[in-house]
Amino acid sequence: MSRRTSRPARRPQRPSLAAAALCPCGLPATYGQCCGRFHSGASAAPTAELLMRSRYSAFVVQDAAYLLRTWHPDTRPPAVDFDTDMQWQGLDILATTDGTAFHTTGTVTFRAHYAHQGEPGELHEQSRFVRHEGAWVYLDAVFAR
Repeated sequence: MSRRTSRPARRPQRPSLAAAALCPCGLPATYGQCCGRFHSGASAAPTAELLMRSRYSAFVVQDAAYLLRTWHPDTRPPAVDFDTDMQWQGLDILATTDGTAFHTTGTVTFRAHYAHQGEPGELHEQSRFVRHEGAWVYLDAVFAR
């Protein structure tokens, strides 16, 4: 009888950013000073726009836990699956409505640029955010053309 050793299935490598690298969300700050502090739980995004930016960055670094934590429980999926062929390349915030410390709802319209299997593309969306238990969370979105 031969003996076989099995190796655990390989998990895809999660991209990482050094805390001193520029933040992928497009603001002129390092990842550690910008979205990294939200991802780590050191602080919560104070506006819907900053939550949107931090969620984009979470897609870049494939931080599923943060995405799920900042998703409204009524619309949150059971898991986030990342497309390993997707490379996020930039974020443009086009418009915001409400979403400050004085509001309970807000929207952020954005365009996210990517390459999928080397082909360029963009995601144009208006995301809706609400306050849930005092924190901003992503509710849902309408895709724009």
